[in-house]
Amino acid sequence: MALQSGEKHMFIGYNMIWSKPAKSSWTLLGLRPLAFLATTAATLVMVLNKQTKTFVVATIGTTPLKLTLTAKFQHTPAFVFFVIANGLVSIHNLVVIMVDLFGSKFDYKGLRFAFIAILDMLNVGLLSGGANAAAFMAQLGKNGNSHARWDKICDKFGTFCDHGGGALIASFAALVLMLLISVFSILKLLKSNTAHTVLPN
Repeated sequence: MALQSGEKHMFIGYNMIWSKPAKSSWTLLGLRPLAFLATTAATLVMVLNKQTKTFVVATIGTTPLKLTLTAKFQHTPAFVFFVIANGLVSIHNLVVIMVDLFGSKFDYKGLRFAFIAILDMLNVGLLSGGANAAAFMAQLGKNGNSHARWDKICDKFGTFCDHGGGALIASFAALVLMLLISVFSILKLLKSNTAHTVLPN
């Protein structure tokens, strides 16, 4: 009877320990698609962001001399880094979603949770670096820098700057989501370790 009671107690403990990680898994599974959509939107908007304008730079007699300029993300290394960072985070979230859905049978002693938590933290840093670098250049393009004699360009390429601002908003929204995902991943890892410690093999 004592053995049976002990077995029942451990069985109840098993259910109590694993019920919460299941909720964490559903939370992560809900947040990751949102982060994936946000980073993908930021990547596509910045990649497709392009504006061409023609300016009159001089007049010879009655003939104006015109210059055509094109603003593209490739012209600014910070925007290139922004695209790479958001693209990599998009791929990361897509792969982790697939692993969460179909990769549980390949898990080995809960190491999957540890790898995902580490990768989540790395991607938070990557996304933060890309978003902040692009935000710095966006501020420079909007206001210029009188000390360095860098002129602002957003008064000339308004559409380009507006689309870039939209990409930044999506990226910072993704950054907030990735911070939440990283917290939940760590909590899920800790609960998994607790379950392996408390439950007998």
